[in-house]
Amino acid sequence: MTIRRVVPDVRSADIGASTKFYGLLGFEEVMNHGWVVGLASPSNPTAQVLLTDADPSGLQPDMSVEVSDVDAVHAVLVDQGADIVYAIRDEPWGVRRFFVRDPDGHIVNVLTHR
Repeated sequence: MTIRRVVPDVRSADIGASTKFYGLLGFEEVMNHGWVVGLASPSNPTAQVLLTDADPSGLQPDMSVEVSDVDAVHAVLVDQGADIVYAIRDEPWGVRRFFVRDPDGHIVNVLTHR
């Protein structure tokens, strides 16, 4: 398995204000779906932050891990009895992903871009 990047998922009560703040640190907007905004460093594009609206369901990742083969990672985790809390699926914005809960209760979004 190859890890391509790891990104913190930051909950934001005001995505516009958060985007402006992280812009002061040098991040630039690279994706915007309204409820989630991706920011990246122009000099190091794998240095990223995801800003997300607060999800009332509470099922919101704490971090995202992009891997080379999400299906293979999913199979290993299922085989080991991991707590999959969001089933693997293709999302309309071009990723295949699932959420898994780590031993401390953090939700990890594991994904591959299609």
